[in-house]
Amino acid sequence: MRRRQFLGTVGGAALATGVGPGSVPAFASAPNGSDVGGPPTVTPDDLRFRPRTLRRGSPHRAGLLRAEVERLVPTAEDYMRPGPGRPHPSHPGFVLLAARNGVVVEHAARGHALRYSAWDEAAGEAVELPRDQWVGMRTDTIFDMASVSKLFTSVVLVAQAERGTLGLDDRVARHLPDFDKADPAKSPIVVRQLVNHTSGMKADMDLEPYPDNEARIAAVYAEPLKSPPGEQYTYSDLNLITAGRLLEEVTGKGLDELVAELITEPLGMRDTGYNPPESKLERVAATEYMPWTGRGIVRGSVHDEKAYYLGGVAGHAGVFSTAADMAVFGQMVLNGGTYGGHRVLGEDWVRAMITNENPDMGPEAARGLGWQLDQRFYMDALTSPVTTGHTGYTGPCLVADPIDGTLFVLMTNRVHPTRDWGTVSDYRRAPARHLARAVPVRPAVSSAAWYSGQRDADTATLHVPLKKAVDDEASLRFRLWYDTQSTDVCTVEATTAKPGEDASWQPVPLKLRAGRRSWESKGDFAGFSARRWLHAAGELPDGVTAVRWRYVTDEQQQGRGVYLDDIRVLSGARPVFMSVRPRDNARVRADGWELSGN
Repeated sequence: MRRRQFLGTVGGAALATGVGPGSVPAFASAPNGSDVGGPPTVTPDDLRFRPRTLRRGSPHRAGLLRAEVERLVPTAEDYMRPGPGRPHPSHPGFVLLAARNGVVVEHAARGHALRYSAWDEAAGEAVELPRDQWVGMRTDTIFDMASVSKLFTSVVLVAQAERGTLGLDDRVARHLPDFDKADPAKSPIVVRQLVNHTSGMKADMDLEPYPDNEARIAAVYAEPLKSPPGEQYTYSDLNLITAGRLLEEVTGKGLDELVAELITEPLGMRDTGYNPPESKLERVAATEYMPWTGRGIVRGSVHDEKAYYLGGVAGHAGVFSTAADMAVFGQMVLNGGTYGGHRVLGEDWVRAMITNENPDMGPEAARGLGWQLDQRFYMDALTSPVTTGHTGYTGPCLVADPIDGTLFVLMTNRVHPTRDWGTVSDYRRAPARHLARAVPVRPAVSSAAWYSGQRDADTATLHVPLKKAVDDEASLRFRLWYDTQSTDVCTVEATTAKPGEDASWQPVPLKLRAGRRSWESKGDFAGFSARRWLHAAGELPDGVTAVRWRYVTDEQQQGRGVYLDDIRVLSGARPVFMSVRPRDNARVRADGWELSGN
């Protein structure tokens, strides 16, 4: 089977001109006009796609807040240095690209693509090259995408399912007769379980001892299962290695050829492919010092050991790409499977690809057909039930949020010169948080709403004192917008303590409403509510003297926070506090909250 090497010609992908109209997702609503319980949400079936072509433009044109966009690059730069909780830099350099509604508002490079010559294991120190041999990052630097490669394999697989070449519920052994010969327990495994990671196959194995590719693939097939098919989620490279081989078998073409024909060539992704040629080596970011593979500092060959022993082309790793090319790939998904007039997938197949295949296996298992969903550990405040993407072990990530049309690409070579400097995703979350905050939340009623902020390990309190106790039919009404991590909880509380007395606070049970949806809360709320304004109401205790909102966050990961507007305390039908009245709003005591018009 012929192996295609690197795809296209020298030069970064150009960002074409022209921006199409925005997509507007329709929120999940009650069937047949009936009332339903629980907060509103967004599902892939709610998404309405409208094609956009990427182009450069201002934050204003993208509908983003300039101040937050301007914090993206400095925030990413912070992680090029040691800092709190990180004794070493998170990475030596990066390329960051951020876009919304097809408008690229940031595309910047910082740091170094090559800086080190070795890693001294005994001393635990990096060995630097002479400074005149350091290679700076460029916006068209080419990165080893590591496990982000799985997305390319998955798109090719879904495209073959759309064409009828294979079925997602076909048994894998139907197309790969040797797959279950050594282990009959693999016989029930179906194609979709390879890309939703429920096949039961182990996460990893060493392929170095085997003499050739056929022996290595046979070893993958023979490796015993970790669990029965369909029972557990185990993120597994072996799944995607098998998926890649399956695609080659059913099409008669190499995986690299399929990626070129179905994705990179139609979309003009000129710097994306496997095994980059010598002519592009000067633009490739170096990865790790890997003497155990017979290599020193790796630059231009795949970092992943299994993919390396498989010749650089494998279903789980091996793709190299630039930030601009990855933005095109991500925008293709946001567009519903098309880009620049070229259709890769039908819209319904894109919806299927980003529909959670594992809803009962916990949040870590939230995955469509290959694509991760709702993973706050790197998406941070960009996440939602339909936000999709992937990370790569070498440092890159792609995040596409179809609700707000937001695209975030962060390319780093964090394993240069060693993986021992850590794998935490703080360096991804921090700039992603600023991009999420750059999407305005317009107040529901007032010119400015109260906003909780997005701080880790913090308690923000908004205190509304009343001029005097309300003894008769006291109630609370307010507008509410929240998008938080499930463990970051806001609680509404009331007290009857008089000035000078120690206050004892009790939760205020709430009734919440969004359109025809209504539900109740014991006084607290957290999670996702479709990024829309809600109505909230609650009965207050007789003699109430103050109300407060207390937002408590844990040590890491954030949503977009909590917004409050049109706060009213009533005595019967008579308002005794209205935040829309400047004299009342001036009495509010804000600790960690701020007034925000966005």
